[in-house]
Amino acid sequence: MSNILIIKHGSLGDLIQANGAIKDIKNFYSNRKVFLLTTQPYSIFMSECPYLDGVLIDKRLPRWNLFYLNNLKKTLSKYDFSKVFDLQNSGRTKFYKRFIIKNVEWSSTETALEPSQRKSDFDKEPVLDRMEIQLKKNGIETEFTKNIDLSWAVENASHLVKKYTNREYILLFPFCSPKLKNKKWPYYKALIQKLKQEFKNRYSVLLAPGPNEIEEANELNAKVVLENNKYVTLKTLVSLIHKAKLIIANDTGPAHIASHLDKKGLVLFGSHTSAKKVSIENFNFKAISVDNLKDLDVNTVLKEAKARLD
Repeated sequence: MSNILIIKHGSLGDLIQANGAIKDIKNFYSNRKVFLLTTQPYSIFMSECPYLDGVLIDKRLPRWNLFYLNNLKKTLSKYDFSKVFDLQNSGRTKFYKRFIIKNVEWSSTETALEPSQRKSDFDKEPVLDRMEIQLKKNGIETEFTKNIDLSWAVENASHLVKKYTNREYILLFPFCSPKLKNKKWPYYKALIQKLKQEFKNRYSVLLAPGPNEIEEANELNAKVVLENNKYVTLKTLVSLIHKAKLIIANDTGPAHIASHLDKKGLVLFGSHTSAKKVSIENFNFKAISVDNLKDLDVNTVLKEAKARLD
């Protein structure tokens, strides 16, 4: 029997958001094997997802690298895919449709559009709404697409937490990609100091840096959670977020994890996008949005944090 391929290269937040759609696709094709094509940083994490039968790695090398593209084409052809769900909807995946995975039924943003609808207008809609429409166009019941279940990724992180604190903790994510500095709120160090003063007898303040973030974390005067002197695995990250009393983060992957674990928390937005478009805000997880993150003062964030902890 033929197999199903889902394409979602990243980033972390995007993959977290795709988990519900992946589960709905697997439930619909329960008698088929469902595979994910993603990138190396997320392959181990997603290989443990119970809604997938396998994870394939795309190195995303330049398209002029014909040797790589030919090998990728040969690899994918071995799996006898009869349907592709393109949840990345990028220029690269459009290229794959034309040249790498040809003559296969393909679901993408384009196939989800109404006859008179423009893609540029569709792309303005919240990301989870777009995924839901895409799946419904394929007759798939979308029970989980907008109600993401990350319980499979939560494990007991108590043994690690105890190395850093015996109290409940507030977990901060002051980091962001160097390419997206406009998403980074610049006053976390001052916030950490105020949080420690305000909650010194109640909560610890912890950081869980990712790759290339440890040096920056060490400069922020908070406890830095590491695993074997390295950044934590993604499953450990999910588990640390799950156990936290409050999350404060930039618009990054950990913020999406916190949102879909229904954690109390704050995510800080500048003008790069909106909380509505990235489907991140809910009753417990609030967005603070400003035109320029440099204009968002520490006391405003502290006040909102205290309100979420009351």
